Amino acid sequence: MRDRVRPITTLNGIEPVNAARLAAKPVLMIAVFVISLPVVFGRIGSIDSPVAQAMYFGLLAVTWMGLAGAAMIANHALRWITGAVLAIAAYYAEVFERSTLSFMTYDAFLNLRHSAGFLGDAWSQYRAAFMAAFAPSAALLIAVGLKPCWTPRLRRGIPFIAFVSALTILTILLFKRDGEGARGLPPSYPPLAYSLLYAYEELTGEGGSRQAVTIDRAGSPLFHDIVLIVDESVAGQYLDINSPAGVRSGLDEPRQGLEIVNFGIAAAITNCSVGSNLALRYGGTRKDYSRQIATAPSLWAYARGAGFLTVYLDGQRTGGKLQNGMDEAERAEIDDFVQFGDIPVEVRDMAIADDLSRRLTNGLTEFIVVNKVGAHFPIHDKYPASHMRHRPALPRGRYVGISDTGSREGFAGTKQDWRLYRNSYRNTLEWAVGSFFDRLLAGANLAGSLVIYTSDHGQMLHEDGRSGVTTHCSVDPEAEEGAVPLVAITSNASRFPLNPGSTASHYMIAPTLLAAMGYNQAEIRRTYGASLTEPSNDPGTFNTLFNARLGRSAVWKRIVPGELPQPPQDD
Repeated sequence: MRDRVRPITTLNGIEPVNAARLAAKPVLMIAVFVISLPVVFGRIGSIDSPVAQAMYFGLLAVTWMGLAGAAMIANHALRWITGAVLAIAAYYAEVFERSTLSFMTYDAFLNLRHSAGFLGDAWSQYRAAFMAAFAPSAALLIAVGLKPCWTPRLRRGIPFIAFVSALTILTILLFKRDGEGARGLPPSYPPLAYSLLYAYEELTGEGGSRQAVTIDRAGSPLFHDIVLIVDESVAGQYLDINSPAGVRSGLDEPRQGLEIVNFGIAAAITNCSVGSNLALRYGGTRKDYSRQIATAPSLWAYARGAGFLTVYLDGQRTGGKLQNGMDEAERAEIDDFVQFGDIPVEVRDMAIADDLSRRLTNGLTEFIVVNKVGAHFPIHDKYPASHMRHRPALPRGRYVGISDTGSREGFAGTKQDWRLYRNSYRNTLEWAVGSFFDRLLAGANLAGSLVIYTSDHGQMLHEDGRSGVTTHCSVDPEAEEGAVPLVAITSNASRFPLNPGSTASHYMIAPTLLAAMGYNQAEIRRTYGASLTEPSNDPGTFNTLFNARLGRSAVWKRIVPGELPQPPQDD
């Protein structure tokens, strides 16, 4: 029996299709466009210059013509493949922006590359964002992939060339503008353009094979065990060693047989975890950190060359997942890779203290790097009820078992929210720092050991009453985001005299560790700069543009400890 639906003949003699099929593709394309309008209007509202607005409209038109071209590709397989690429890129951007409530810049894209191991955690913490981003991305896939019901009189390759040309134009623009300029465009384009930029940088940048250790040894290691403890999100001015209003750190009282040397509030490498940890492990300097991270020997390689077993204690990740820029090649340099997935998050730092105590008395010569749980958001449940000494605090019970998340659901960033946050933060530090060092220093035999303690970055805790939810990783950060504690603990101070000066920074840590391993200090100084055993002329600055790519230079912000916001007394 013949179909009773009257066929509709399209232009140019293309085969008849029913009305629903004819409407589906343009309706979906219009829906994709409508979904993007709030972002477009937001971008228009943020541009003051008429010339800049005209340029934005021109770029928007080019990218939308590129999407239209992708939808008109004649080859069935190529059209669906292009649609899949666009949909995956759009999904990537949508999940990021729904999770963070911010646009995915090139810098954020690069940071995400180093956070691939967090995918499982991201799914558990941002499931709603993952789910919400599916519908618009699927609509884009189907809108592009469906067979066109009408095509203009063009050569068969022109639609695909239009899409490629739009992507190329955007990529060239981003290259010329140091990665900036993709805001307000269809969400597929920024990830694709960023990927092309990254590929270009990898092909033409400071890559190459990892170098071997070339610095000569001056003698035997000065210590039996060397430990670098990198805490998470600890603000230097919130500890009693640096401020009368700071919480108890466990480092401000005498410990029998130990010298605790406080270098005061120091400058971090940058105000984000990835950059600081990565540059610390490769001895990055202010002048040459990108090349050193790419090709220089790691601290693990130096430690092995000096006869140490290498140990990594990671309290943040589980299941063997890597973080903070670590890859499998670096992982292979670690003799004992330890995570604490079977330990509740609240007590992982205590488990680390116990593990360290055991290792410092096991008779082995070890170089140990520790990534603590510390005070990463959410801090609601990072301490036991016995340490709720600062009140009122954030409500407890919602984030039990979560090591870290960027979600601020339920936290509006008001003045009262920040009052509760700062009190929870103080409780967390008394536990994660004060109780940690009580446990470590009471249980460990530090004879013949050197321990250096710092944090990856500081915290902006809105002491001035400003609203917002940001604590670190800001594009234009306040000085406190880079202000961290820096302490050395040793029982062998006469053999390795430490020299606290007026300023110090993360950049002095790697030279100190290498000198303690027995490497030639003059050669260390030429490559990595001054150590904590020398008079300091450190500028006290941190890098606010760690991913300075495409010709951009790092941007430095100076920390003046006396000008940092102090913990408010009225919380």
